[in-house]
Amino acid sequence: RRLPAVETLGSVSVICTDKTGTLTENQMLVERLWTPHGEYEVSGDGYAPDGTITPSADGDALARRAAAIAAACNDATLVPPDGGGEWAITGDPTEGALVAFAAKLGVVQKDFNAYCPRVAEVSFDSERRRMTTVHERGECDIDVEAPNWVAVKGALESIAPLLDTDQAEALAQAREVAERFAADGYRVLALADAGIETVPDEPENAEQGLTLVGIVAMADPPRESAAVAVAAARSAGITPVMITGDHQLTAMAIARRLGMLDDTREAITGAELAQIDDEELARRVRSIGVYARTNPEQKLRIVDAWRKQGAISAMTGDGVNDAPALRKADIGVAMGITGTDVSKEASDMILADDDFSTIVAAVEEGRRIYGNIRRFVRYLLTTNSAEIMVMVAAPFLGLPLPLLAIQILWINLVTDGAPALSLGVEPAHPRAMKQPPRDPKANILGNGLWQHALWVGLLMTVITLAVQSWSYNGGASEETWRTMVFTVLAFMQLSHALVVRSERESIFKLGFTTNRPLFIVIIISALVQLALVYVPLLQPIFETTALTATELAIVLLVTPIPFIAVEIEKWIMRRREAGAEARSAA
Repeated sequence: RRLPAVETLGSVSVICTDKTGTLTENQMLVERLWTPHGEYEVSGDGYAPDGTITPSADGDALARRAAAIAAACNDATLVPPDGGGEWAITGDPTEGALVAFAAKLGVVQKDFNAYCPRVAEVSFDSERRRMTTVHERGECDIDVEAPNWVAVKGALESIAPLLDTDQAEALAQAREVAERFAADGYRVLALADAGIETVPDEPENAEQGLTLVGIVAMADPPRESAAVAVAAARSAGITPVMITGDHQLTAMAIARRLGMLDDTREAITGAELAQIDDEELARRVRSIGVYARTNPEQKLRIVDAWRKQGAISAMTGDGVNDAPALRKADIGVAMGITGTDVSKEASDMILADDDFSTIVAAVEEGRRIYGNIRRFVRYLLTTNSAEIMVMVAAPFLGLPLPLLAIQILWINLVTDGAPALSLGVEPAHPRAMKQPPRDPKANILGNGLWQHALWVGLLMTVITLAVQSWSYNGGASEETWRTMVFTVLAFMQLSHALVVRSERESIFKLGFTTNRPLFIVIIISALVQLALVYVPLLQPIFETTALTATELAIVLLVTPIPFIAVEIEKWIMRRREAGAEARSAA
């Protein structure tokens, strides 16, 4: 959304990302159910409402009530397949999984809502971590003796304080089960209900004296691309951090599976984060890989902590409450599928597919674009410095002006401009994501760029003036020696466009055709340059003359010298880097 963010992407050193939908598939499926009467496995494909509960839950009244809560306390709906396709949902994937789970136990959401209409609700939010709906008892087959029924779903710790006093034993069992489910990587939700005589004016007042009905464990497998993307990010010197509202054990299990958490990094909860002051968080932030049970406001503190460490951060978000953190981060990344309009407006970048690997690909693209800007500048500084030095130095050496105005204009427009523009589409090199993030304060002319432009430009100047001196002092006509100078300078610049594609890698390793536009431009430019020399119609315009075989051979003989010199420079750099790596390894 904001073009300058492309350059900043190349400097990103930490990516703070949500778990659900970004690192995982966001294709929820209830696979386990626990009630105080027993534990069950739920099978079935996708959101399809047909499946099995093993062992059979038919005799468990609480299992039936859990299904009723899942269907009633829910804003999603199942969409039947059209023309033999797959079942789909409208609404949140988590709620869609619960509707499918209810159907597998024989509770059809549409029919249930008709018999037991909703009369009040309290929507889910990140602070409460639960949703509550109130229904008329009606003709529903629910074991609650009251005219109205309250259904609640949410995090177990958010529901626990609302349970009736006789639920202590069930709650203790539920906590053990929830930790076991979470440790297996499942997303865990608790289901509870109650009967009430009258519907309160404030629906939140109905959340009391609840009965814990059950716990569902939902599988949300990691994206196949996520582990590869995390590994690519870490090899590029980027620290991936997970920030989620899920249970700590669930987040840790997924993070370990993706390679985001190891023995050197820890996981903390939002409650623990609230007990840490900003100074301590700044000291510990590099060692924390997972934040669980957090709220959107805490993302601001995490961004600030990383900033104090001098990091360039990218932060993902999809909700209205994520907007401040998205604005605060160096790169705010909104979700294109699940994101709200507010989060998208606050962001610098929108992920069309909500996939973590796309963020890493965007970072690589940012590095590629910045690298291409350096190639563009490197090439033009070198070639233009050569032209300036040739024109300035020749009179001091007792030589006439080497080039005419139209010839200088041709070199600037064709042999300078076209290859320089083609360097802007150079693909990302294999080492682009093997290097640490660049310092955003670093000068674009730094890291040897201006030195390269100076010495290569000087080398081109020496070669060009040497050709002019040989031809001029050898008695050649003005048109002849000027044509030689014109051609040798143009050809050297074209050859330099090839070799400048990488600051470290040899052109023979990169290949000559990986940047096809550049290759085509160089071939066409070289042919047109020869046409200016040998086509009679063009000779009067550019004041050139046909070169003899010997003169052309000399031009072609000296043209590769800068190319070879730059390749030697890169070979020396690679040798030095290899030696430094060997010494550091030792």
